[in-house]
Amino acid sequence: MIPEGLVTAASRSGPGETMDRLKAEIAVRGMRVFACIDHAAGAAEVGSSPRPTALLIFGNAKAGTLLMQAVQAIGIDLPLKALVWQDEAGETWVSYNDPLWIAKRHGLNEKAEMAARAMAAALQAVTSAATGL
Repeated sequence: MIPEGLVTAASRSGPGETMDRLKAEIAVRGMRVFACIDHAAGAAEVGSSPRPTALLIFGNAKAGTLLMQAVQAIGIDLPLKALVWQDEAGETWVSYNDPLWIAKRHGLNEKAEMAARAMAAALQAVTSAATGL
């Protein structure tokens, strides 16, 4: 079952290369990486050996601020996030919350929804380039 609003794309590369390509594509498009959280490394610190799973937090202040001016509580969903993860079969995936779903969740006005559409297009392009698909 796919959670509502979640977009997931297969990658042709492993988790490390996919994450590197994702970071590079984000930079090329003028967005900023705020943090990268390595969930697998954190789990390893407590004796678990999970599959590679890392969360990239990134965005563009200009676009995000417009959305937050419309509905301040949208800050719970911003900045944008992408999860690079490997499944049981060794396949690599990138998952993210669709900005249009985020806009719908918060009931954005038409002007702010247009910004969310631009964010969705940029995120889809970044993901496509990072996954090689």
